[in-house]
Amino acid sequence: MARRFAIAALVAFCVSVALRAQAPASYRLAFPDREHRMMTVEATFTDVPAGPLQLRMSRSSPGRYALHEFAKNVLDVRATDADGRPLTIAHPNPHQWDVSGHSGEVRVSYRVFGDWVDGTYLAIDNTHAHINMPAAIMWARGFDARPISVRFEPPPGASWRVATQLLPGRDSLTFNAPNLQYLMDSPAEFSAFSLRTFTVSDQGRTPVFRVVAHHGGTDADLDALVRDIDTIVRETRYVFGEFPAFDANAYTFITDHLPGNDRDAMEHRNSTVITSPRPIAADRLGLLGSVSHEFCHAWNVERIRPASLEPFNFDDVNMSGELWLAEGFCNYYGALVLRRSGLVSVREYARDIGSAIATVMTAPGRKVRSAIEMSQMAPFVDGAKFEDRTGFPDTYVSYYTWGEALGAGLDLTLRDRSDGRITLDDYMRALWDKFGRSASPRLGYVESPYTVADLKATLAQVSGDAAFASQFFARYIEGHDVVDYAQLLSRAGLLLRPRQGSAGKPGQEPGLEVVLVEEAGQTLTDAQRRFRDAWLSSSARNTF
Repeated sequence: MARRFAIAALVAFCVSVALRAQAPASYRLAFPDREHRMMTVEATFTDVPAGPLQLRMSRSSPGRYALHEFAKNVLDVRATDADGRPLTIAHPNPHQWDVSGHSGEVRVSYRVFGDWVDGTYLAIDNTHAHINMPAAIMWARGFDARPISVRFEPPPGASWRVATQLLPGRDSLTFNAPNLQYLMDSPAEFSAFSLRTFTVSDQGRTPVFRVVAHHGGTDADLDALVRDIDTIVRETRYVFGEFPAFDANAYTFITDHLPGNDRDAMEHRNSTVITSPRPIAADRLGLLGSVSHEFCHAWNVERIRPASLEPFNFDDVNMSGELWLAEGFCNYYGALVLRRSGLVSVREYARDIGSAIATVMTAPGRKVRSAIEMSQMAPFVDGAKFEDRTGFPDTYVSYYTWGEALGAGLDLTLRDRSDGRITLDDYMRALWDKFGRSASPRLGYVESPYTVADLKATLAQVSGDAAFASQFFARYIEGHDVVDYAQLLSRAGLLLRPRQGSAGKPGQEPGLEVVLVEEAGQTLTDAQRRFRDAWLSSSARNTF
């Protein structure tokens, strides 16, 4: 514990040194034209080296892997020096503005349109500003390591406040980021939102969890949601053994539930954004599934991060061969934590995991690309749009789905071969210990990102069998085989069978489903019950 407090002190010291050593960039966000879905941004850059200052709009956003071309909504770009004299702006490509003629300080202003509430874009109206920073903020090339301040200006007469993981500044409307990576990974909701908080004690720390809701429902609806989120937060902690050392000792769930929203969820370092067009009460299980999946990311991908995504590249797509674990395993744990929390039944969980397993087993794309290669397809499928038809129905399987099936397969395999002594929880804790726990001296960066070779070596360590780890990766992750799900599920009293009344496409197996053996008229044995309980009961009592 002393080691962890020492690391936290070192991080705070390094941030304070950075703030003193480099001139910060500052932004002011204002909303004089909110009825037209417009935000006005003013940015100031000081100590600018000689030569043109290259300003950029991002082309991608943390947590997304395709291009999104945020520059398309930027207009009225202007630049002046410290005395207000206009500076020359060149626009060499759609994403870049080069400002010349300055004497060390550049002040930039522009407007940006936003009318899409989700985890990737920007939305402004008379009730709020829902801000994903890459969709809103123009940044300066070469200023990546400089500290940044952001000031939110409420519209006249509006009692808006800010919800964000950005670090507190001099007042309630001013916030700081130690660098560009941190800023771009820090969404914000600016509105008269509803707020609930709770705390959870964890090994000498008591992080604060904030639930922010921009919605039209009742207080009772929100209170019920927060109770369930509290349960999920506690149960997910059992998987990894501890909470991350959240920056500012807080984690924020930013939620938006209004008609016209997109249904989406997006993870960030100390927060998540969840949006839905449906009211809280009408979308309970969908919202809880998003909460469970995204909160898993506080460990897996935000801190246990593949080297292919570290640091995030805002100029291009971000391709990774590890999304089967970074996304797919959070799909697996997202559903599993709901079951372990008692928020869904064993029958509902069997149906959920059965859907993922059936998809992977019967999809023709599995024989075309491996799980690693499917992960590398993310730039073409993660929000990317094309006018021409593709062969994806026959050549692609989502890395979310395949990763979920792999998570189940590896978990059950480890439990089966060790008679329950070793589980996927042990594997995730080992990854956390090796790659996630150590705090980087640079907030927003990961100190020890992993490779596929690291994942394989960690599995060898956890299982105590290097040959098993090598074979599992070769066959199921780098290859095209699937584990023997029928045999593994049977140990937990689950039956993998052809879906009743289903028929597959020509050349495909018929549809599959997973049901409880009791539903199929079979007897659940004591051994099966013990195995099932150890797998699907709360990790607080998860022993076999």
